[in-house]
Amino acid sequence: MRRITITLSDDIAAALDQYMEESGAGNRSEAIRDLVRRAMLSRQDGPEDADCLGVMTYTVDQSVRNLGARLAQRRLDAHDRHVASLSVPLDHSAALEVEVTRGKLGVIGAAAEALFLERGVAHGSLALVPVSQTGTAHTHDHVHGSGEPHRHIRVRQSFAPAKQAAKDPAESD
Repeated sequence: MRRITITLSDDIAAALDQYMEESGAGNRSEAIRDLVRRAMLSRQDGPEDADCLGVMTYTVDQSVRNLGARLAQRRLDAHDRHVASLSVPLDHSAALEVEVTRGKLGVIGAAAEALFLERGVAHGSLALVPVSQTGTAHTHDHVHGSGEPHRHIRVRQSFAPAKQAAKDPAESD
């Protein structure tokens, strides 16, 4: 780790201390690392071909003609990258939707932007989690036979090139 000295205004330092208290961060360095990491991950400026998970949240007005059918078809069209979804009814016509997808940053970002432009969709937000695939495909021995060949996903700290990311101890095997 590197030691970096920063200067903060009294107002920002007070806000940081309040964030530290509310978030449970053990010290200012931990709080600043968390805030910087979140800010960097919220940026969608990584390489378009970077692997990631995308978590999209948005509200839907189901009274908009054919919106439910369009959203269902959108998920079917992306079945290979769609991991999970959750729909939370808010009232008789509105719902909060949560979707988890996996794939390339450029594809997930473009899909989210297209979704958020749909008539009847509001409050769209996309959180990105940089990931990498680990090792070669393998199976796990199970009691009832062998499992399907698969690779594991490893969460990375950033979209930085692999050469820099390899220095992150959280990403080593």
